[in-house]
Amino acid sequence: MYLLKSLPEPIAAERIDLLSRAEPATIGHFLHTGFMDSGIRAMLPPKRIAGTAVTVRYPGPDGAMAHYAVGQARPGDILVIDRCGDQRHASLGGALAYAARAAGVAGIIVDGVVTDIEELRRYGLPVWSRGLTTITVKTLGIGGEFCIPVSCGGVAVSPGDAILADENGVLVLRPELIEYAANKAIGLQTAEKQTLQRVDAGEKYPDILGTSAIIAQHLAQH
Repeated sequence: MYLLKSLPEPIAAERIDLLSRAEPATIGHFLHTGFMDSGIRAMLPPKRIAGTAVTVRYPGPDGAMAHYAVGQARPGDILVIDRCGDQRHASLGGALAYAARAAGVAGIIVDGVVTDIEELRRYGLPVWSRGLTTITVKTLGIGGEFCIPVSCGGVAVSPGDAILADENGVLVLRPELIEYAANKAIGLQTAEKQTLQRVDAGEKYPDILGTSAIIAQHLAQH
């Protein structure tokens, strides 16, 4: 059975550009939810990407839904694939990555495994997954769902959510949080550069951060 819904409204390009200036790990300093688990890893050193989530869910050995999703995706979209717990069959390989790149897809995130790592590297499409396999999906027509809420890396992802990903991991954000998260992260990144300049000038890192003072106060009280 197939359940096919409409594509979500794309997030405006200027908002995606703003989000792409933030590092997921910097946002991790002040947000506690939306981060996919560490099993979802970059398959090749990717550039940082940001985009609109287009969600897909399909079972075990049937890959027809992945083909459909690539045919529907728009430039800048990020495909987020829920494999219904399957860790055996590759949900994509070189040919599908090539087609996705041709469609302008910014990246693919899979809660499952992939194949053809050499081709993925050659084509340069950023892919995150739980690992590699030699067993591939087939076009069986079992069914699947497109643009519905899914689970990926332990995080609920809805069509139209914002995705921010780099080598450190993947973050899912509700669109209304983009400006808050991005601007705060960019501010922290700027402040960190100033901290490093102070380290270069000879100051001690715990003194700059105030850690030394906190520990000294604790010791004085005990």
